[in-house]
Amino acid sequence: MSEEVSKSITAHHFAIRVYYEDTDAGGIVYYANYLKFFERARTEWLREIGINQAFFLQQNLGFVVRRVEMDNLASAKLDDLLAVSSTIVTLKRASLVFQQKITNQAKQVLCTANVRIACVDFSQHKPCAIPESILGAFKRVS
Repeated sequence: MSEEVSKSITAHHFAIRVYYEDTDAGGIVYYANYLKFFERARTEWLREIGINQAFFLQQNLGFVVRRVEMDNLASAKLDDLLAVSSTIVTLKRASLVFQQKITNQAKQVLCTANVRIACVDFSQHKPCAIPESILGAFKRVS
């Protein structure tokens, strides 16, 4: 089942506030924290569509980031309310690619990323097929 997603799977939107701990001494979001914001958004999306990551971890299955391409376009600042949007653009047997972006209150795009996620069997330390229950959940939201 190696398929490109012909139409992107519906975007998920997640709001996040910039806290002091997210910023550098100048009150600007430290670049690596955008990766944390993207991760939180993907995790919350899974939670909203009924995918319990703890359940799969008990079965030695999980998702790991294999590759990230990120562009920092503008800076977020302390107390900004950001929106993280996530869209699945590729869904394959053992991996998927999220296209994500972060915008501020003025709808200005601050950061974009393409994130390839692999499904891994932690007991064997090898990629494995994404469970059908997860694939089905993704397809239901498309």
